[in-house]
Amino acid sequence: MSIKRINQFFNPRSVAVIGASSNPGRAGNVVMRNLLHGGFKGPIMPVTPKYAAVQGVLAYPTIADLPQVPDLAVICTNKATLVQILTELSERGCKNAIVVAAGLDNEQKQRLQALARDKQITLLGSNSLGMLLPHLGLNASFSHTTADAGKLAFISQSAAVCSTILDWAKSKRIGFSYFISLGDSLDIDFDELLDLFGRDAKTKAILLYIDNIKDVRRFISAARAAAFSKPVIAIKTGRTQAGAEAAVIHTGGSTSDDAVYDAMFQRAGMLRVTDLRELFAATQTLALHPKLLQVEHLTILTNGGGPGIMAVDTLLQRSGKLAELSDKTIAALNAVIPQSNHTANPVDIFGDSAPHRYQQALEILLKAEEVKNLLIIHTPSALAPSEAYAQIIAQTLSTLPKMARPFVMTNFMGEEAAWEARDVCAEHSIPTYRTPEGAVGAFMHLISYRRNQKHLTQTPESISQDELIHSHSAKAQIDSFLDQSLTQLSTHQASQILCHYGMECIETDIALTPSEAKEQAQILGFPVVLKLISPSIQSKSEVGGVVLNLNDGDEVEQSAFAILLRIKQAYPDAIIEGFSLQKMAPRAGSQELRIAVKTEPDVGPVILLGEAGTGFNFNQAAVALPPLNMNLAKYLIAAAYDKGVLKERLLPEKVDKYRLCALLTRVSQLVVDQPDIQAVELNPILATDGHFLILDANIALQRYEPHPGRKRLAIRPYPKEWERSVTLKNGTLAQLRPIRPEDERNHQEFDQSLSKEDRYRRFFGELPQFTHEQLAKMTQIDYDREMAFIITEPYKSAQRTLGVSRVLMDPDNLLAEFAVVVRSDCQGLGLGKLLMEAAINYCKRQRVGSIEGITLPENTGMIGLAKKLGFTVTRDFEEGTVVMRMPLTAQ
Repeated sequence: MSIKRINQFFNPRSVAVIGASSNPGRAGNVVMRNLLHGGFKGPIMPVTPKYAAVQGVLAYPTIADLPQVPDLAVICTNKATLVQILTELSERGCKNAIVVAAGLDNEQKQRLQALARDKQITLLGSNSLGMLLPHLGLNASFSHTTADAGKLAFISQSAAVCSTILDWAKSKRIGFSYFISLGDSLDIDFDELLDLFGRDAKTKAILLYIDNIKDVRRFISAARAAAFSKPVIAIKTGRTQAGAEAAVIHTGGSTSDDAVYDAMFQRAGMLRVTDLRELFAATQTLALHPKLLQVEHLTILTNGGGPGIMAVDTLLQRSGKLAELSDKTIAALNAVIPQSNHTANPVDIFGDSAPHRYQQALEILLKAEEVKNLLIIHTPSALAPSEAYAQIIAQTLSTLPKMARPFVMTNFMGEEAAWEARDVCAEHSIPTYRTPEGAVGAFMHLISYRRNQKHLTQTPESISQDELIHSHSAKAQIDSFLDQSLTQLSTHQASQILCHYGMECIETDIALTPSEAKEQAQILGFPVVLKLISPSIQSKSEVGGVVLNLNDGDEVEQSAFAILLRIKQAYPDAIIEGFSLQKMAPRAGSQELRIAVKTEPDVGPVILLGEAGTGFNFNQAAVALPPLNMNLAKYLIAAAYDKGVLKERLLPEKVDKYRLCALLTRVSQLVVDQPDIQAVELNPILATDGHFLILDANIALQRYEPHPGRKRLAIRPYPKEWERSVTLKNGTLAQLRPIRPEDERNHQEFDQSLSKEDRYRRFFGELPQFTHEQLAKMTQIDYDREMAFIITEPYKSAQRTLGVSRVLMDPDNLLAEFAVVVRSDCQGLGLGKLLMEAAINYCKRQRVGSIEGITLPENTGMIGLAKKLGFTVTRDFEEGTVVMRMPLTAQ
């Protein structure tokens, strides 16, 4: 989707309603009413052959009769007429349409998509409630109410949820910058809207209601870009299998296990909520406090001990933190709360407190340095009316500058007594909730978002595993297996692939018959493990295909015969390839782990971590999306412990989590490098004293066939193919490669090495040194959207950065902006040319229309290099800059 096209869609100057009606029971009537009463300034043109006018507006019998080309058409007719209407709109020159009609089957949807693509019409829908753009006064929907202007963008695949949210927001006085009903997402989808709203100055937070995601990679890429600058909160249906199937029926597409979506949202830096109640709470909190919290600690002020304790319990159960009050604050509170001389958090002023005491306590807490987040709880009291307390809160807060006061939330308990108090809070933009648990839950949404954002910018540890990974050798082995039509690999075969990624499998011998198994066991030495080899049976242990602790040859032979007999009875058609024998590994003092890779529909490979056992599914594992670095592997391990699928054991040596991180990154790299691998099962893995020994491994292979328009991995991995060695003019051998998240520290040193003049020429001004957050954005890039090349050389047992070039493509891929900077003490070595050529070649590969850069006139070195490389150089005298531009499409 072109950002230019979608911008035009959401900025219409005229609207036509196709199928406008005077019948109050028709969508065409409701849409006309909403457009006329919304405050839209442009022409509204009803199209219908049935009426001369609709709601007092002159109607036109056909689209061809319209007096002007509408910027937007809202189609309110039935599904049988859609193709004809879109064709007529195209002939009239209209390029934007909302399709209200529901119930289209797959064939009808595909036909509509193809027509819109062919005619270059941008569609919202089908099955769409429409859209509301309060800043334009546009209500192009058949909603039962309007939306106030505000700072939240809401996108939903469910029209019913749209209506519910609108109704609720109206009562809370919460407004929206955009309110969009996607419906079936035949054209406009989440990723385009995330790109648009992520850049929109009117939008401070984005809320999503999702049934399914059609293009996972584009969604994650867009969500991650938006989440870097503002909160993105999602509710995803289909948490159960039945719910997932219902979601597919509702909006089409396919779905994966819910744990995969959890991993996806966290990886993108989003916040997920589980139900509409939580979405309401998150909506209110973000609408009134969209900025990231500075600290996580919560202070509670209450006039009832019970509700205060309920809030504390909820906070601590959800891994929240209570603030610790200073001695100064406690002394001040004790002076105004006569019933107590040992005030603590939560601060209980008791139910008989008069309003003036309440105000005194509130003022003390608002001015306390340690109080950054404050929850005020009020229970109904004859001595302390709820509305009076709400007025005190509003008046007290109004005396403090917004930047100087804590984040304040309120909970007025009850119904009739609390209604007016909640209305006062809504009027003064103070978040208010019905229960202590709801208020704390909303607060924890902000905390979870804060933590996700921290994860998004943490610098991973740099760890070199190049000597352990031999991807070309592994690929050759995989090709050999596939050439032999071997697609289900047991341990003795899988180990021949895993060894190329630094993974150790226990020594395994193969026997074709029970008598051979006896002979092999005698050579191997006792005790041994006997395992059936059968591509027909996935879990051997569940059918008695694994026998442990066999101590002599006869026992081995008899066990083998017994296995064959059991399989013949239970699975008469199973293919039996023989037996594997392994020496019993010493398990005392070891923890048994399990790592698996599964390929999910539309998502691609996912990595699972848990404890060894049978029946491994997503409920028994923590889940992550590849590629993994050391930080992401650490979060996967932490998630496994939090979920309880890994447990701390009382062992002489605990699992070495650092080395487990390294193992997980190698499993991830195996998945990234080898597209022919469909599934991996490493179970069990003995973890002992920092050593990981795989006792059983299974790999499923299938020739990978690229799918048009769909990528294999949900997240684009580090593009290793752009790495190459380069020789500088002084003879130094260096490496040119894409930047990695692990480069942050080196990039900081590089930035500090630049002279004031070089920094001025690069940034057009004097800037302070970059912060961690800024450096994280420079190094943790989305390779689908931008590229940064660096040149490094060995320096003091490490690598140092000598220069960097960056290219940032616009969403339409028409233009890429470039920038180049070279270390001040390394100029004149040809670094600029190497970095520029890499940027140009990358843009050509990405089929970018043209590449452009801006510099200052005094940067003669850059200008001269640009001319040599074929750029057109022009002077912008008004801006005082030089523009360098090169068209690439023809090349």
